Amino acid sequence: MPGITLMGAVDWDRKLFDSLIPLPEGTSYNAYLVRGSEKTALVDTVDPAKVDVLMAQLDTVQRLDYLVAQHAEQDHSGSIPAVLARYPGAVLVTNPKAKELLQEHLDIPDDRFKTVADGETLSLGNKTLRFIYLPWVHWPETMGTYIEEDHVLLSCDFLGSHRAQSGVFAERHIVMHGAKRYYAEIMMPFRGFIVKNLDKLTGLQIDMIGPSHGPVYKEPAFILDAYREWAGGPPHNKVVIPFISMHGSTLKMVDRLTAALADRGVTVERFDLTTADLGDIAMSLVDAATIVIGTPAVLTGPHPKTIEIAYLAGALRPKTKFVSIIGSFGWGQRIIDVLGGLIAPLKAELLTPVLAKGDPRAADMQAIDALADTIAAKHHEAGLL
Repeated sequence: MPGITLMGAVDWDRKLFDSLIPLPEGTSYNAYLVRGSEKTALVDTVDPAKVDVLMAQLDTVQRLDYLVAQHAEQDHSGSIPAVLARYPGAVLVTNPKAKELLQEHLDIPDDRFKTVADGETLSLGNKTLRFIYLPWVHWPETMGTYIEEDHVLLSCDFLGSHRAQSGVFAERHIVMHGAKRYYAEIMMPFRGFIVKNLDKLTGLQIDMIGPSHGPVYKEPAFILDAYREWAGGPPHNKVVIPFISMHGSTLKMVDRLTAALADRGVTVERFDLTTADLGDIAMSLVDAATIVIGTPAVLTGPHPKTIEIAYLAGALRPKTKFVSIIGSFGWGQRIIDVLGGLIAPLKAELLTPVLAKGDPRAADMQAIDALADTIAAKHHEAGLL
């Protein structure tokens, strides 16, 4: 678009984000140069590992009047000191909360800042930047920048995707998988705030969205609609079963439950935790009505891998309505106590667990069938089946 240039860096080889989140498609750190008839602004910078890429792009920019910091996390803000050093007259524009965080992390002098209120504008001449607070997508200080004359929203982390690609624009059939994974891993704990922020954007004409990660949305309606569905829509008629089995007993119960649910018209997505990708599980949780964790006992507690997944579910807080636990034990167990505490943040209804002592017998399998009956009935009552 005239006067708006995508800068930043594509990180093809990064495999892990925050030493936690796998990046199967790499990522990008997007910065946007906005040239008005009178002044020029750079919106965001890049991860410090790619600062040389950004600085080379800025070689053709003789004067920078403003540097906008939409978010204080290092992959966006870490190169701010280098940009400010190159342009000693540039003013760092951000909100008060972000200023506080940037000074704590980067030790930027107070006199370099200009703080802006929610909805405040900044004129570049023939282009006007309007700053829109977007709290908790996914930090408390996050904001976006709306370029009024062009109807372009620079949305920061909101609506992004971890994807490296050579082209600028998103193709729906390619980007949606990564966008949903990004939502699941990063945005899902803040579903309520996402709905509020989407509502806040409703009155704006948005012809293009430039996120801070991943490709630019030239036809943004599909990602806005997807976020509304992921964050605010009802769950689906789906049960997610993350499980692990040490000697086959739990696997027999998982197989029985999978078949019983399918017979009752309930979709099942199951993940063997010995090999499953946590990002794939997180994506599956986005619209799951029910989660059933399958675990054997290790000593007297659940298997450590199921502890990890229960913690993940509790932390991500999907819109799940029902949860249960199945599995087997040898001589003692505290499975329900441990996993129940970890999934408590879901505020979902706990359906009667099924735990077999040793290899599951006929009565245990009948209890699995009864659990399938209960799940199907609950889904039907909720209007999902």
